[in-house]
Amino acid sequence: MHVPTMAELMAKGESPEVLFWVGCAGSFDQRAQKITKAFITILETIGTNYAILGKEELCTGDPARRAGNEFMFQMMAYQNIQILNGYGIKKIVTACPHCFNTLKNEYPQLGGTYEVIHHATFLQQLIDEGKIKMTEGGSLRGKKITYHDSCYLGRANNIYEAPRKVLEALDVSLVEMKRCRSNGLCCGAGGAQMFKEEEKGTTRINIERANEALETGAHIIASACPFCNTMMTDGVKNSNKEEDVQVLDIAELVATSMEKGEDSL
Repeated sequence: MHVPTMAELMAKGESPEVLFWVGCAGSFDQRAQKITKAFITILETIGTNYAILGKEELCTGDPARRAGNEFMFQMMAYQNIQILNGYGIKKIVTACPHCFNTLKNEYPQLGGTYEVIHHATFLQQLIDEGKIKMTEGGSLRGKKITYHDSCYLGRANNIYEAPRKVLEALDVSLVEMKRCRSNGLCCGAGGAQMFKEEEKGTTRINIERANEALETGAHIIASACPFCNTMMTDGVKNSNKEEDVQVLDIAELVATSMEKGEDSL
């Protein structure tokens, strides 16, 4: 896939409609790279004018700040803001709620103010505008799907409807877990927990959450966060259900169901 970078576009004197912020997980994690590819497939299919920063993109600094290293966070943030402001970026789309929350709510205090959209909201807008059209009787039709609310998307930014509306457009049967929306249970990765050993306890959070998802009888657990995706996948594997239940990002579900989308994946 050839993905345009900001440097390439600026060299031609062009500027993109949106900057796609890939994030560390979307860049380096093999599983999350598939989410990145699916989202780019969608952007390419509908002809969105977009670009990424490529090698100029640093981590937003979210894990550093959550782990208590404020100095490291500010160093990363200032470097990113310098690059974003240098390119005159106005609109950013990201598939990671952690990047979304940091860019939207924490960068303005350091001089980086942008219109930041999570890909769940962005996909919902494209579906509402008729730019994304689903194939009739797609492979997902009638399948049971449960959606896991990411903490940084749900409780932190009050985005509950957008991902559900995207899933409803797929002609699937959406089943909710007992704990959902503002009462949803964390996957266990937030607050930099992803990068450290867990404290002593009786149950790992991701196993408890995955079990709640499995209890719904869903064929697919949908998420909108690469961290949640990893934790839920591990939880499903712990129950030896990976043959029966898939954990997929909403972008992957849309990319496989949209018109002209199948050939691209």
